Amino acid sequence: MSTPDQQRPGAGDEDQGIAVVARTQGQLVRRRFFRHRLAMISLVVFVAILVLSFSSTGIGPIPGWWKHDYTTIGTVVDGGRPTLSVVPGFLGGDGIHLGEHPFGQDNKGIDYFALTMRGTQISLMIAFIVGGLGSFIGVLIGAAAGFFRGWTETILMRFTDVIIIMPLLAIVAVIANQAGNAGPFWLAVVIALFTWTGLARIVRGEFLSLREKEFVEAARAAGTPAWRIIRKHILPNTLGVILVSATLSLAGAVILETALSFLGFGVKPPDTSLGRLVSVYQGAFVTRPWLFIWPGVFIVAIALTVNFIGDGLRDAFDPRQNKVRS
Repeated sequence: MSTPDQQRPGAGDEDQGIAVVARTQGQLVRRRFFRHRLAMISLVVFVAILVLSFSSTGIGPIPGWWKHDYTTIGTVVDGGRPTLSVVPGFLGGDGIHLGEHPFGQDNKGIDYFALTMRGTQISLMIAFIVGGLGSFIGVLIGAAAGFFRGWTETILMRFTDVIIIMPLLAIVAVIANQAGNAGPFWLAVVIALFTWTGLARIVRGEFLSLREKEFVEAARAAGTPAWRIIRKHILPNTLGVILVSATLSLAGAVILETALSFLGFGVKPPDTSLGRLVSVYQGAFVTRPWLFIWPGVFIVAIALTVNFIGDGLRDAFDPRQNKVRS
């Protein structure tokens, strides 16, 4: 005959080693993100591209491990064909072998691996500046419009509408054509000044919803200043939306910079970017396709991995996701 303890539902769980663990929202988000396989694979690939590009050719005065420089003109060897070999040993190769010029050489004899890594550096730098500055502007305008309402909301949202209806590529191309002469940094700033509108609308919607919640009303009743309510009570609850939008804006920035550089309005020589490399060597696709393919591969890889990371973050922050089992 069973005892009352044995008849009680859940009795014996501790003997079986089953424990219910209370997790914070941040822990749940991390677990969901780390279990998103495609996002994890994309994160590893993106970090690998980041480390490879900045470590190979160096950053400013810090030298890289690659033996060639992206500005050194040399002698074109074997028509500038790539020396990269991944043929298995049983077919005569010796495994992965970089050779002297793994990505080949361009018309001037410059090592194309070094040139592609420099282009990746510039494209990533522009993407991060656009993502960071654009997100800051979007959050600032969206938060102010959604929290203060009234004339503040009217003026800020009408200004946002004006920016939205502008032909983005045409306007940015005209301004960026001059900013590109000043360097990639100012080109990124110009792009960021016209790409914050989507996030501003999203943040405004979130603030309009959250400002009516009980905890915000309680903070107001306690005499808490508006800036503190925004910083301590509302902004942390919109962090998920902001992170997802900021991440996805990186991919958009890479594509926009590529389009501008392809049209000749982006990064100017003597510097380069992935978009500029595609533009300069588009005519070599038939005779020397590697000059066109390698920058294209890195553009696609960066855009896809960032988008998949953003999808993983969106799924992780989505409250409708199933609870993670302990």
